[in-house]
Amino acid sequence: MAVYRIISIGEDILREKAKEVKSVTPNIHKLLDNMAETMYDAEGIGLAAPQIGVPKRVVVVDIGDGLVELINPVIISKEGEVIDQEGCLSVPNVTGEVKRAQKVVVHALDREGVLMEYEAEDLIARAFQHEIDHLDGVLFVDVAEKIAEKN
Repeated sequence: MAVYRIISIGEDILREKAKEVKSVTPNIHKLLDNMAETMYDAEGIGLAAPQIGVPKRVVVVDIGDGLVELINPVIISKEGEVIDQEGCLSVPNVTGEVKRAQKVVVHALDREGVLMEYEAEDLIARAFQHEIDHLDGVLFVDVAEKIAEKN
């Protein structure tokens, strides 16, 4: 496994729509492994492939309950609304108040290429929404109601 450089705001790839993964191959497994390693090294709770320069619809999330790998994730439904603080590994030293759905249902392929349904609420729902936004070229600072710099 490898730890990759996390791309920062201002680089074009963060604003591009990521491409769908056509088939889950050993290269996708390697990408998932490297993304997890990079996320843990940076002490983040989520990472999207564009954040390491790979324009693919792949996300990893771990809020402390174990790693979740999402390939071609799609939010199927949303419920409720919560405003909370977010940060981003690609936007260092900045936080913002972002309105997100409290609950989401996400369909995605797992590492074996099996279509899965994930029902998520609270922090993991927020992380899923944040990372899926990355796949569409949207950063949390684009949707934040208030932004603050961390000291």
